[in-house]
Amino acid sequence: MKSLLLKLEPKSEMAKKSREPLTVISRTARAKINLDLLITGRRDDGYHLLDSLVVFADYGDEIHVRPSEELTLTVSGPFAKGLTDTDDNLVLKAARLLRETLNIQAGAEICLVKNLPVASGIGGGSADAAATLLALLDLWAVDGISHDLDEMALSLGADVPVCLRSRTMHMKGTGEILSPLSLNFPLFMLLVNPGVQVSTAEIFKIRSAQKAPFSVSRQLPDEISTLNDLVDILSGGRNDLTDAAGVLCPEITLVLDKIQENSDCAHSAMSGSGATCYGLFTTPEAAARAAVNISGNFPNWWFKVC
Repeated sequence: MKSLLLKLEPKSEMAKKSREPLTVISRTARAKINLDLLITGRRDDGYHLLDSLVVFADYGDEIHVRPSEELTLTVSGPFAKGLTDTDDNLVLKAARLLRETLNIQAGAEICLVKNLPVASGIGGGSADAAATLLALLDLWAVDGISHDLDEMALSLGADVPVCLRSRTMHMKGTGEILSPLSLNFPLFMLLVNPGVQVSTAEIFKIRSAQKAPFSVSRQLPDEISTLNDLVDILSGGRNDLTDAAGVLCPEITLVLDKIQENSDCAHSAMSGSGATCYGLFTTPEAAARAAVNISGNFPNWWFKVC
């Protein structure tokens, strides 16, 4: 993986090169979907090793930052109520870490529009943190940092480095080994969440109690040419957290069953540690029809065609 390294200019040079600060900087924190998730081992420090093919949706949370003397965070949007402790939010943690690392005195007024369900396995918090880092670098007119941005991101969470790139990746290790991968075809997806938050830590506890074996790490091609080729790869793997997540949240099994009932669905699985599941379709119209079919009986579930 090529790290995101930037060089911090001396303050006198930065003053010359700094751009005029913009009034508002906006970033979309795109939803991260684990098309599969193999748990390949566990380190002595307790961190699990993984192997996952990750894609990003054309939809997500929104981050808006504007100049301020202090670092503040406000949250709005359809899932804002799910974030009760804004002071402990990963967005503020990312902002504080960046400011401290770069020794920047400026603050920022940060607004998070929470469009994605909370604790839902599609990287909302990690994508929010990554988008915040990138937006603040622009807001504070930083031409570069001498520190490894990936190292900073990884300290915030395993998914933050891949969310910095926000593109299709083969992810390994604890999230720090990233290899770009190209899908040479449009991929249409239906995301479904039953409205239940699940704890990743609890899922790993259940998996440990189940004495589930580790999967074997694999090599993936640099390019995948067709949906059939992708489905072949995904059918050869799985999400190793699905069984444990189903014990903690039986609704996940129901969601998967309902997605799979649609004849146009090419493949379905749980993303991350759940509870969001996805179905792959050949057209957005087919994905939208599946959403209509399922929502008739489950109107309180969350659906998104992307």
